[in-house]
Amino acid sequence: MTIDNQAQITRRITATLFATQSMASAAFIANITVGAIIGVELSGQTALAGLPSTLMQAGAAVMAYPAGRFMQRYGRRPGLGIGFLLGLVGLVINGIAVVQGSFGTFLFGLFFLGLARGITDQSRYAAADAVPLSQRARAISTVVFASTVGAVGGPALVDPLGKLALSLGIPELAGPMIGGAVLFAIAGALIMLLLHPDPRSVAIRMAQDTPVGHADHGPGRSMGEVLRTPVARTALTAMVLGQGVMVMVMGVTSVYMRQHGHELGDISLVFAAHTLGMFGLSMVTGTLADRFGRPMMIALGALVLIAGSVLAPVSLLTPWLALALFLVGLGWNFCYIAGSSLLADSLSAGERGRVQGGADLLINLTSAIGSLSSGVILGAASYGVLCAIGVALSLIPLFVAMPQIRAARAAGAA
Repeated sequence: MTIDNQAQITRRITATLFATQSMASAAFIANITVGAIIGVELSGQTALAGLPSTLMQAGAAVMAYPAGRFMQRYGRRPGLGIGFLLGLVGLVINGIAVVQGSFGTFLFGLFFLGLARGITDQSRYAAADAVPLSQRARAISTVVFASTVGAVGGPALVDPLGKLALSLGIPELAGPMIGGAVLFAIAGALIMLLLHPDPRSVAIRMAQDTPVGHADHGPGRSMGEVLRTPVARTALTAMVLGQGVMVMVMGVTSVYMRQHGHELGDISLVFAAHTLGMFGLSMVTGTLADRFGRPMMIALGALVLIAGSVLAPVSLLTPWLALALFLVGLGWNFCYIAGSSLLADSLSAGERGRVQGGADLLINLTSAIGSLSSGVILGAASYGVLCAIGVALSLIPLFVAMPQIRAARAAGAA
């Protein structure tokens, strides 16, 4: 494989993943923006506000590991194609549930949507398959940044799609489900038609052309063996707790705002700011992680998560909440990209799909627990207590990253 051919292949893969992830992100985030509200309105219980997000995370956890194994064996393209199809099915079911006023049907659709999330989240690893180690954080950040288009647009679509639904004689909250289903259909078609060559094939070819390096441990290590290494533990801690804190704070903010008289337009603005923080600076994050090290970005991400969690309950003003949720999203971005890159650095080509799928399973299980507990905490205590728990959890990746930072500095000084 020549350098020119490699560059062309990377651009083709990145462009396809950029387009499809933008659409999927818009569909997911539009659903998340109104999911807690639908859960409360259909169930009549504030304590169940976190259940819709929990079902999504549970579905993602169930699918993450088998999806990783499937893609390692059959390729990223068919795996991602199945993911977009499941997303389409889930949102069609959700739309029917809102029209019928059925809470049980809504939860069933959310589980399908979670299965889709467990697959499509691994698009970041597909991008990393096509580049060498020194460019891996930037490759992952490119796909995360691709979500900016849809993630910011997703909440912005909520209000007009709601009005469209009303004009068609169906409930306002069914609008985001209908629009999201259309986006999943388009994304699935694009991934099957345009993701050539398959990133898995590129990774195998690069492994054959590149001498075995420090990160190539062969195909034999189990998930437990990988996680016994300090680098992998640091990576997983950053991704798990970064995701958990972000989901816990974000998941019930829409309910918190609704309870205090905010309209859908205000809620959409706050979520647009949040998703901008999650994805908008991804290219910068990847560049900084490649230049200054993954552990440094993990520590910085933990500090930003703490700042956002502290600010969120201070004021009910929409701009203030938008700032706080932006910081929560940005802290997640640092932990997610740096953690994903650090984990990929520690894996050989033969381990990648299986171990990355297992890592995403653990991430989604923790996220599901955070989602479920968020509604319980909001109902039993307060939004402020929930954010204080977020601060405490964010301290863990900060402390875990410090030995890795010191080790990197010592190695640089040697």
